[in-house]
This record gives sequence, structure tokens and C-alpha cells, in this order.
Amino acid sequence: MIKRIKNSTFGDILFDLLIAIFLILAVVICVYPFIYVVSVSISSGEAVNKGLVTFLPVDLSFDALVTVFNYDLLWTAYGNTLFYTVVGTFLNVIFTCLAAYPLSRKRFFLRKQMNFLLAFTMYFSGGLIPIYIVVTKLGLYNSRWAMILPVLVSAYNVMICRSAFESISEELFEEAAIEGANDIYIMTKIAVPLIKPTLAVLTLYYAVARYNDFFNAMLYISDKSKEPLQIFLRRILLQASMEITQTTNVSMAAASQSTIQVRYVCIVVAVVPIMLVVPFVQKYLVQGTMLGAVKG
Repeated sequence: MIKRIKNSTFGDILFDLLIAIFLILAVVICVYPFIYVVSVSISSGEAVNKGLVTFLPVDLSFDALVTVFNYDLLWTAYGNTLFYTVVGTFLNVIFTCLAAYPLSRKRFFLRKQMNFLLAFTMYFSGGLIPIYIVVTKLGLYNSRWAMILPVLVSAYNVMICRSAFESISEELFEEAAIEGANDIYIMTKIAVPLIKPTLAVLTLYYAVARYNDFFNAMLYISDKSKEPLQIFLRRILLQASMEITQTTNVSMAAASQSTIQVRYVCIVVAVVPIMLVVPFVQKYLVQGTMLGAVKG
């Protein structure tokens, strides 16, 4: 490292310094808001109302957390979101593989036509009203499947999965076929295991989209017992921030805490699951996204 600095020109050192400063600023800009939200969540209501919290917690208190955790509808929304995320992501990955595998095989006689139609849907769609009519006519309105079936497959993710399948040597499939393996066996036992990094990334993409989905819930879900966490969070943040403190059985001191604090506690509760999942798939992120993107 010292030898590199000695051999570097003033311009190189200045450039490295500017890059370091830029990265530090980027980290601060990204991390500070989350630290501030967490600090507000575990500070006393009086300190929050007086604006004393700027970075670290002031007068550490977990009254706001207890108040939010005692609200039953929060856990109902949490359970719904976990169902939509787990079941929806599982079906997303399965149907994405089922769509991408035949589109990657050159011997599929409708390969060009189906790839064209797949790309066409990324630029043109039927519109929101026709989709809403289809969902309601199928009897999916106000059901849990309305959150899963309309977004069962993403055209962009199918293209990524298709590219990953295409990166596998064609000779490998031919040898398996000669040994008597059918397409289902080749896909499940050979192709899918070879693109696990890509599938890990697609799982992350689908899971985050499912977890953050609120627009479909606004369209198709009117029953509070079926609403996801994001709709609950939206209502608390924008429409009725005092809902929790007014409907939970808490003391007067807890009920008088800042509404901003209650909002921030809900934000923290909503963000934590994604933060716990991302580190487990982070190592696949770059490898999976680039797999099959470059050939030669």
C-alpha cells in the first residue's frame, strides 16, 4: 500500500481522496435516516415531541414499541404479508422457471414467437381497468389469491432466468436426453441446480416486490383482516396516525406519546424482516445478475 502511494501521482491521490469522500457521504446519506428512525422509536415521547432526538436515542424508552406491539391488527397484517411473500415468491420462482426453460431451448418450435410476446408485454399492457375487470370477474376480489395470481410472473425476471438457462452448455442437455432423461427431469435435476445463484437473486427480487406490494391490495382488498402490512403502514402514516394509541389498552402516559414516534416504530417493524433476509442472498447478487449476460 505504501509503495503504491509513493508511485502515485498527485492526480491519482486526489482522485482516490475524492472517491473516498464521496463514498463516505453516500454511506452517511443512506444510513443516517434509518438510524434516526430507530432512535426516535426507542426514545421517550417527551424527548421526541421537544425535538431533542437528532442522531442517538434520548431518554431510552420502549413504551412506543410496547404500544405498537399491543395492537392486534398489526400482527394480522404481518401474518398476511408473510403469507403473500412466502407463498407468492414460491409460486413466482416455480412459474418463472417453467416459462424460462422452454424459451431457452432452441428446439422449442414456438420459441421466437413466445419470446416476442414476452418482450411485447414489457412495453404494452391491457391497462389497469381491464386487469381489474378480469380479477373481479374471476371472483378473486377481496381474496388472498388476488394478491398472488395477477403478478404471478414478471417478464423481466423470465428473461433473466432464460439467459441463465441459455448459458448452460447445450451438449449437457443432449447427453442427458441420450441417457433417456425427459425435459422435466433435465430442468429440475440439471438446469435448475446450475442456475441457483440466479434463482437466489430472482427470489430476492420477487420477495421484496411481494413484501412491498400495496397497490394491488388497494385495488383488490377491502377486508382489514386480509390487508398486508404495507396497507396498514400507509394508513398509519397518512390517514390515521392516532389509530394505534386510541384503540389499544395502554396507560395515559403511553397514549400521549408523539404520533411521529408511533409512525417510526411501524416503519422499523416493517423494515426489519427484509434486513434479516438480504445478508443471506447478498453473495449471490452480483454473480446471479451477471450469469448468462456475457457470452463468448
